[in-house]
Amino acid sequence: MKIAMVGSGYVGLVSGACFADFGHDVVCIDKDQSKIDRLHDGIMPIYEPGLDALVENNVRAGRLSFTTSLAEAIADASAIFIAVGTPSRRGDGHADLTFVHAVAREVGENLSGDAVIVTKSTVPVGTGDEVERIIGETGTSHRFSVVSNPEFLREGAAIGDFKRPDRIVIGAEDDFGRDIMREVYRPLFLNESPILFTSRRTSELIKYAANAFLATKITFINEMADLCEKVGANVQDVARGIGMDNRIGPKFLHAGPGYGGSCFPKDTLALLKTAEDYDSPTRIVEAVVKTNDSRKRAMGRKVLEALGGAEAARGRKVALLGLTFKPNTDDMRDSPSIAIAQTLSDAGVELAAFDPEGMELARPLMPEVTMCADPYEAITGADATVIVTEWDAFRALDLKRVRELANAPVLVDLRNIYHPEDVRAAGFAYTSVGRL
Repeated sequence: MKIAMVGSGYVGLVSGACFADFGHDVVCIDKDQSKIDRLHDGIMPIYEPGLDALVENNVRAGRLSFTTSLAEAIADASAIFIAVGTPSRRGDGHADLTFVHAVAREVGENLSGDAVIVTKSTVPVGTGDEVERIIGETGTSHRFSVVSNPEFLREGAAIGDFKRPDRIVIGAEDDFGRDIMREVYRPLFLNESPILFTSRRTSELIKYAANAFLATKITFINEMADLCEKVGANVQDVARGIGMDNRIGPKFLHAGPGYGGSCFPKDTLALLKTAEDYDSPTRIVEAVVKTNDSRKRAMGRKVLEALGGAEAARGRKVALLGLTFKPNTDDMRDSPSIAIAQTLSDAGVELAAFDPEGMELARPLMPEVTMCADPYEAITGADATVIVTEWDAFRALDLKRVRELANAPVLVDLRNIYHPEDVRAAGFAYTSVGRL
């Protein structure tokens, strides 16, 4: 089957490369000529483990290609995926559907045969109806069906998530759409990946509900961590104790500096806006968004406390290890490190940082931070070392070397990747999250 993937960003490129690996003929489209040129040269626009090899293999096999021409790419395509950005709109937090609507219009104007148009982008409830209306208004004579097929990819593990999904959600309103989507995902169906067919609006809401629920789990365990510090409990044991209950599960119960990235912040805001538009307030999600925003700056204040308070911290140096919102990605969107760095900078703290993949994107977001070549360069002369992102590269630091290079043996572990007794035995003043 020929598949056209409109948008060659994170979702589009990963999805397109994986579909090609299943044996489909895939063309990825992007208006950014420089991005397409780099892809032709084998240069990925994002960091995702294994993506460069996956793209290279399928380009070499002739199953994956790239172009800026939508009209050329969708010719003879049975499925046309819309995987363009839907950023939060300034002012009200609603998902900005400008790119989605523009693609729908262009697809309708250039449709040369019957096709299913699939919204892969995360979009508010009712977007599929609007896409259907826009394409219909172009006057196309070809049969088309608009389907919702949200992605559930975790950055850093996206290829595995795509090939071994917990479920595939497809929102379709007719047999034509359902039949084409069954063929698209036939390789996964043979592997017994569950496919859930729903109405289009239900599918659109499933994506937002899933991300809001996961954001709620993260925020809940973060609040439990604060309580643990007050009562003398251990949040990791609390997380294990509740996570062993099959009704709750262990995932997304890791206390830390708050959630960030391209999905949870944007999608919770969009869900709040949708709920407001339909006069159905979602108070829990509202509280989650507010609590998570305040937590990031609270982590900055936690570092200041480890330095002896705001007054004592002025003029001191802090090393930040990890800047991306999670490991195995270069994504800096809404990363907790941004608010932490800003809080420390506002207090007059000098900042140095190292991240294995995120420093290029981080530089313009935190110009007050000196980017270093490795963690030990950042630690040199530091009055406190802060683990912000749990990259593997930080899990086995040479603590003896850290003590020798740092100005003071102070370690603030915002991801709980070290055992407190081990670090304290090495002579450090150690602070973590939800543990004494």
